[in-house]
Amino acid sequence: MPPDNEAVAEQVIVALADPTRRSILAALASARPATATDLAAHLPITRQAIAKHLTLLADAGLVTAEPGERRRVRTGCSPRRCSRPSSSWPRWPATGTTPPTR
Repeated sequence: MPPDNEAVAEQVIVALADPTRRSILAALASARPATATDLAAHLPITRQAIAKHLTLLADAGLVTAEPGERRRVRTGCSPRRCSRPSSSWPRWPATGTTPPTR
C-alpha cells in the first residue's frame, strides 16, 4: 500500500517544527555525514539529545543512517528529501511576499 501523503507530510512538518532538528539537518546538509558525537561538538546539546532528534528525523525520511566502525552510526541527509530547491519553486514563501493570484 502506498504511503498516506497526509501522514508523510505531517511527519516531515513535525520533524521540522523544532529549531534544534532544523539546526541538525542544516549541519548535515552543509557537510558530509556525521555521527551524533560529531554533531554534538558543533551544537549546544548533548550527544544523547542529538541521537533522539536524529531518530525522529530518520522516521520522517529526512536523514539516513549507515553503520560505521565500532557501532558508530553516521547520519547524512536523505538524498530524496534534502536536495536544493528547484529553480522552478515559487520564491514568495521565502521572501515574505504574497503568492501570485491565478
